[in-house]
Formats: sequence, structure tokens, C-alpha cells
Amino acid sequence: MRKKIVAGNWKMNNDLAQTETFLVDLKKQVFPENVVVMIAPPFTNLSHAFTSMREHPVSIAAQNMHQREEGAFTGEVSAKMLKSVGVSTVILGHSERRAYFNEDSQLLAEKVNTALKNEMTVIFCIGEELEDRKSGNHFNIVKNQLSEGLFHVSSGAWENIIIAYEPVWAIGTGETASPAQAQEIHKFIRETIAEKYSKDIADKVSILYGGSVKPNNAVEIFSQGDVDGGLIGGAALKVDSFMDIVNAFEG
Repeated sequence: MRKKIVAGNWKMNNDLAQTETFLVDLKKQVFPENVVVMIAPPFTNLSHAFTSMREHPVSIAAQNMHQREEGAFTGEVSAKMLKSVGVSTVILGHSERRAYFNEDSQLLAEKVNTALKNEMTVIFCIGEELEDRKSGNHFNIVKNQLSEGLFHVSSGAWENIIIAYEPVWAIGTGETASPAQAQEIHKFIRETIAEKYSKDIADKVSILYGGSVKPNNAVEIFSQGDVDGGLIGGAALKVDSFMDIVNAFEG
């Protein structure tokens, strides 16, 4: 049975004091047993978040990492560094990393390799721009990102891979793919994985939706057969709205 997952990507938000306020409130919550809950604070807050949430059913993820194990890469963070502070999950390929930091498929494939080598779980992001959606090219874009970034890994590696589909046109815009649109592309992603590997592997991969999920649309989106949860942005910055989304699986 696939894991139901809600992961909060804080992006470049929340200093240490704000993080502590959030975590104090988060620790008061009751978490559903059938949902894996994750938060991805900025690098500066990862160690504190891991220590604070150690006794609670919340995993701490990183928003990025470097593809090399170590070296003269000023400002970068390695897999080993993340593991040393208790972080074993990393988001790779987010549309903002692709757009603003020019991360291409070759680089992301290297990052995936490094993460898997270090026994980390990868949340791998894929998704199309608005012009791709309007031109009907979104299936090709998603398939190419998937194949170029992940289809070199072994079948066994998929136990440590989560897919996050994020329509770039719906991130931070208030626009959201309809539940039917989300289901259509998630089903396509699963079928594409099955074609390359096997139906058994594809059926076990959790595919998250990451495009302006809010408390008022989470239940309908999560009810789709191939949608296994969400990679949440702005709504993950407040405990109330984040927990409303976490609890949407109960709705």
C-alpha cells in the first residue's frame, strides 16, 4: 500500500525564533496514523527542528543539497552534512531550483545518485510551465523530466523515491489544477514509471501534488486515485492550515 504523505516546503521563510514557535504548536497536534508528515525548513533550522521533533511523528527534510560529497563549494551543503543533523530526506528538482538556479536534468540526476548513495529518501519534483500546458506539451515535459532525472536508477532505488508533480503555473499563484487534471497527470506519471520498470514498482511509488494546495481543496485533490498527498508551500507556514491539509485524508 502506498504511503500517504504531506510535506511542508517552507522555502526561504521562518528564522529560528519563528521556527521554534511553529514547532511548539506543531507538537501539540494529534497526527493521523495513516499519513507521513514532513516539514522542510531552511538549512539553518534543520538541526533544531530535528532535535525538537525527535519524539514526534514528523520527519525533517532538506530543500536541496549539493551533488558532490565534499569540496570547495562555498555556501553548499552535502548529503553527509544533512545526515549528520538527522535529516535523511531531501527535495530535489523543485521548479524554483530549475528556474532560478539553472538546475538541469543532468545535474539533478547527479544529485539523485548522491542522495541514494547516502541512503537518503528523494522527493523528486517535476512539472510544466503554463505555456507547456496551453500548448498541450505538458505530458512530454513531465515524461522527459522523469526519464532524464530518474530512469537511470535501479529498480530497488524506487523504494527511496517520492515524486512530486508541481504544475509551475499553479505555484504561489492561487491557481490550482482541477482534481481531474491532477489525477490525469498523476496517472500518466505512474504509467510512465510502469513502462520503464514495472507495474508493481509504479503502484508502490507515492506521487504528491504540489500546486497551491489549501485546506479548502485538499480533500477533493487527495481523493483522486493516483494522488498520494501533497508538497505544500505557503499553507505549510501556519500550523492550523498545515494540519487541516494533513487531516484532509480523514475527510
